[in-house]
Amino acid sequence: MSLIDLLTGSAGNQVASEAGNKFGISKNQVIALLAVAAPLVISYLRKKSQENPNEAEALNKALDRDHDGSILNDPSQAMARQQEGGSILDHVFGGQKATVENQLSQNTGISMDKIGPILAMLAPLIMGYIGKEKQSGGVTSGGGLGDLLGGILGSAQNQAQAQNSNPLNDILGSVLGGGSQQSSGNPLNDILGSVLGGGNQQQQSQGGLGGLLGSILGGK
Repeated sequence: MSLIDLLTGSAGNQVASEAGNKFGISKNQVIALLAVAAPLVISYLRKKSQENPNEAEALNKALDRDHDGSILNDPSQAMARQQEGGSILDHVFGGQKATVENQLSQNTGISMDKIGPILAMLAPLIMGYIGKEKQSGGVTSGGGLGDLLGGILGSAQNQAQAQNSNPLNDILGSVLGGGSQQSSGNPLNDILGSVLGGGNQQQQSQGGLGGLLGSILGGK
């Protein structure tokens, strides 16, 4: 299961519908938020895992204990695990959490009073996806997580490049508007490129969502 499958499949759509109904926003806004938040969370976790073996092993144990992927078959868990999701985001983003939420709020049009609670619903879904990929990849220790997470991001970018007609791009284009206008004309690919690129000068000079994500990642 690819990252794009998570974004466009039944689990992502069900959680987006539930969050949209609960917070009075459009389903497409939540899908767009998930499309940005998922690679961002994965990138932060990858960086932590690569830089600190203790973080990598702690993540490995957390995935084994709490994130076996069952949430993908029962997305209703997302709402019940919202408080847990908030704790996940506190750990992932640390002192940058408010900055990340502010940037995501500005670009998705989701107000600041709703962006945190919605992200908290999405976090267990993202972690469940990572946990399932960990099982599928046969990763049994923290040492293999950096490569696993990097592979998820790289595979998603390759798939996005090959699928310019992906309906997710239409959703991202309509929600993010001109904020993600970059050279490729493929909003999802631009987002993934920004995350993988880690905020190089070219991406920042292009502005928009890619530049914002690049600046967040570059400042870690």
